Amino acid sequence: MSKLLADLVVLLHFGFIAFVLVGGVLVLKWGWVAFLHLPCVMWGVLVEMTGWICPLTPLEQGLREAEGGAAYTGGFVDHYIVPIIYPEGLTRGMQIGFAIVVVAINLGVYGLVIAKRVKRRGGRV
Repeated sequence: MSKLLADLVVLLHFGFIAFVLVGGVLVLKWGWVAFLHLPCVMWGVLVEMTGWICPLTPLEQGLREAEGGAAYTGGFVDHYIVPIIYPEGLTRGMQIGFAIVVVAINLGVYGLVIAKRVKRRGGRV
């Protein structure tokens, strides 16, 4: 059961990262999503900029250990994301770069959200 729960935590973690990266697009359709998305973006950027480990990482590791499996060292991004994107380990510069990309993507999307709202309201924010 612990292995299944650990796998679900990984899926949740991936979903959270995807939501942070592109969830702003949902705001174009449903404005209320911004109330969920913006705090998630702030948390994701904070974790990357400070080098903190997301609380989901130790949760997953603890579940894997409870099942008798080996827990990995480092964070979720190191273990799951970096091997997909980069062949070598995560550096502080890469983490800061990830945070900048997240901010840039979301500034662009929210710029579109604001522009759409201004257009719909005839030039008023």
